[in-house]
Amino acid sequence: MVDFKAIVNDVKTGKSYNVTVSGHHANSLIGKSIGEVVDGIFVGLPGYKIKITGGSDGNGTPMRSDLPGTKRVKLLLSDSKGFHEKYPGQRKRTAIRGSTVSAEIVQINMAVAEYGPKSIEECLNPAEGEAAEN
Repeated sequence: MVDFKAIVNDVKTGKSYNVTVSGHHANSLIGKSIGEVVDGIFVGLPGYKIKITGGSDGNGTPMRSDLPGTKRVKLLLSDSKGFHEKYPGQRKRTAIRGSTVSAEIVQINMAVAEYGPKSIEECLNPAEGEAAEN
């Protein structure tokens, strides 16, 4: 069984929420790519549309949108996603993951593309939302 940590970014407020995704919701995210818009029910946000923006595997190797597939490869990179140069013109061979979510991915970064009827706090913390109303 696969488990993911989904980091959902609310683009209106700038807040991020850490959500654990497991079971059949996690299995349905396998095979999705960076840039795809998925239903928010997978991360506990019914009515929302969520865009996958990145992620990383267990070693911290980042996913890269311009590299197809799920494999981990070593690329010669200049200043870009996955490597930041210390001096101008520096290049380095660095490990990068493909853009497709696989079982090796541990963290998935997401951003809200379409908002639902309830607020994100109400959906993710229903007990706190009821306590605030009383």
